[in-house]
Amino acid sequence: MEFDHILSSILLTFHYFFLVFTVLIVGSYIILAFLSSKETKSYLKKNSFVNYKDLITSSIAPSISIIAPAYNESLNIVENVRSLLSTHYVNYDVIIVNDGSKDDSLEKLIKAYDLEHVEYLIDYKVPTQKLRAGVFKSKNPAFEKLTVVDKENGGKADALNCGINISQSRYLACIDVDCLLLEDSLQRMVKPFLEYTDRKVIASGGVIRIANSCKIVDGKLIEVNFPDKWLERAQILEYLRSFLLGRMAWARLNGLLVISGAFGLFDKEIAIEVGGYDTKTVGEDMEIIVRMRKYMEERNLKYKVAYIPDPLCWTEAPDDKKIIISQRNRWTRGTIETLKMHKEIGLNPKYRLLGMLSFPYWFIFERMAPLIEVTGMFYFIFLYFYQDLSWSFVIGLFLLAYLFSLLFSFVAIFTEEFTYHQYFKKGIGIKLVLTVFLEPFILHPLVLYAAMRGNYDYYFNKKKKWGVMVRKGLTKKDA
Repeated sequence: MEFDHILSSILLTFHYFFLVFTVLIVGSYIILAFLSSKETKSYLKKNSFVNYKDLITSSIAPSISIIAPAYNESLNIVENVRSLLSTHYVNYDVIIVNDGSKDDSLEKLIKAYDLEHVEYLIDYKVPTQKLRAGVFKSKNPAFEKLTVVDKENGGKADALNCGINISQSRYLACIDVDCLLLEDSLQRMVKPFLEYTDRKVIASGGVIRIANSCKIVDGKLIEVNFPDKWLERAQILEYLRSFLLGRMAWARLNGLLVISGAFGLFDKEIAIEVGGYDTKTVGEDMEIIVRMRKYMEERNLKYKVAYIPDPLCWTEAPDDKKIIISQRNRWTRGTIETLKMHKEIGLNPKYRLLGMLSFPYWFIFERMAPLIEVTGMFYFIFLYFYQDLSWSFVIGLFLLAYLFSLLFSFVAIFTEEFTYHQYFKKGIGIKLVLTVFLEPFILHPLVLYAAMRGNYDYYFNKKKKWGVMVRKGLTKKDA
């Protein structure tokens, strides 16, 4: 009898734990969706009066260096650089950091852009790996904004740090070299740095869209298409939820902890002050934002991490299960590393909203959520064998969770439709709706498995690799 009493108490504790967690996560999603809608409306209204052409032609527009690390990007490197050089902005340069590529990326760049080796005095504000072939500039005046650096392999973070040392600009646009920037991306991303006078904007992020199946000619997005593969479709829906709802809401609260490594704009002075990117983590994009925010908080300086909802950057998403798992495994390990490295922030009133809201939220609903979900699955299996279950209640609870996930996805789609409306071609709407119903069974199991693998690899696998992303190429040229 005593054992039964103890078991009942344990089960009751589990019941209440999962109930409280469910209420909190559902409630947080509702609040985030509401805040996101308010922020999006405010942004659209405010920017309807902006003339971005002034930034294109103004000689006093702040200088920006686009830093793009490249490792074995021979397939697309020439076209991708051409895309970066066609940006509609007056005061910018492009720094391609060839991070010890083993393919012919450098040779292709030298040939396509008429590059020659130059003597270049580098101010090593941030330590990096040594140069290999050195620094290259073009003999063609048409490509005077291009600088190519060839260095020994040190990883993405090290390559970005090399770009920081090379840069002479005030701001740094750090991107993945395979990403496609729209022509007005820099104009929109730099705007928050200019409009806030009561605080310092230390970073600005933008929405990332998936370019799989889109028509791209000579580095320019010509036509937005919807992929045929369900995995790619599911990731489009996931990105819409994440960028249009989640991150927009956190931007309104000024509590954003991560800016996508695919495209972000940073204040170079602060980036250097905090020591640049950390080369010992696989989540360098999140870690540097947390460190920059921590730096500002500890000095009691007013600051903001801004976010732009415009679809400014398009990238290739993996269409293979193994690559998706590898990618999400790395994201999980990066989150764990960052939260652990800066654990003193959590629930520390010294860091205000960063410590009392952002950090705990990321820990509970990003770091711990997969572990809690899997624990809940095992708990259900235990109940199945050891207790009589009310199957009507079980089915009702499952349907409630499923319907809520559908609701949140539909909110993301409606937000997209009533704002930027990128997927306007006939038939895409039906495909999106079908994806909403199927995505929880297509992508979510992979993401959950990858998160668990990420936890295992972080704690038990000493060979913590960055992960492999096999590119198939975005450039589609007319026959």
